[in-house]
Amino acid sequence: MKPGVLVAWLTGALVATGAFAVESTASVNAAPRLQADVPSGAIALGSVRIDRHVLADGKPLAAGTYEVRLTAEEAKPDAAGAAGALERWVEFVQDGQVKGREIVSIVPKDDIKAVAEKNPPAPGTSRVELLKGDEYLRIWINRGGVSYLIHLPVERK
Repeated sequence: MKPGVLVAWLTGALVATGAFAVESTASVNAAPRLQADVPSGAIALGSVRIDRHVLADGKPLAAGTYEVRLTAEEAKPDAAGAAGALERWVEFVQDGQVKGREIVSIVPKDDIKAVAEKNPPAPGTSRVELLKGDEYLRIWINRGGVSYLIHLPVERK
């Protein structure tokens, strides 16, 4: 191989490697960042009163008072662009038994204004509300400034 061809080949290889490194860094930096205040494991989020029949994970969930428990299980398959640790499962527990489960969207306190029009409930409290058209019930739990949003379809009888 001639020296000029070798230099051109090595230069091309280095440029290609450098471009890949820049692309890899950019994609890592573009990934959603997890904040320290978002729990990684299972925790109790609090108690909520659901005043109508809804569907949780496609199955009926009766009206009543439930303890809501965040699990460590991430929702799969991941939605495009979502951070797996921010889409998890919650369980609705009554009398020590899991009565239903659903996916919860976890929104760090610095990001809630980009997601919701209303102000979140006060830390340590929750809000249960019907959304426009009365088709979905939203459970919004604020634990330590982090918002937990659960959307349940209202069961039509």
